[in-house]
Amino acid sequence: MMQMHNPPHPGEILRELCLEPLGISVTRAAKALGVSRKTLSAIVNGRAGISPEMAIRLSIAFDTTPESWLNQQSQFDLWLARNKQQEFKVERLAFANPV
Repeated sequence: MMQMHNPPHPGEILRELCLEPLGISVTRAAKALGVSRKTLSAIVNGRAGISPEMAIRLSIAFDTTPESWLNQQSQFDLWLARNKQQEFKVERLAFANPV
């Protein structure tokens, strides 16, 4: 799979492709999803990630798949981690050409 360059946080996708086009407020969406406004606001504003449970809630509400939401979150998290990779203190244990 090709790595995305600076993928958007899934909350940004949720806001721009689901909430805004439908004219749905965070408050209204939170009620429909059965979560608090604070919880949904944190996701939409990129301060929290999408859990498997939230992915299922979103998939039901917006007729998508939970996997699509989790894949977006995974790509975003991996991109963040790769940007901190130089800080990791890891010793290579595998040989370049195993015998």
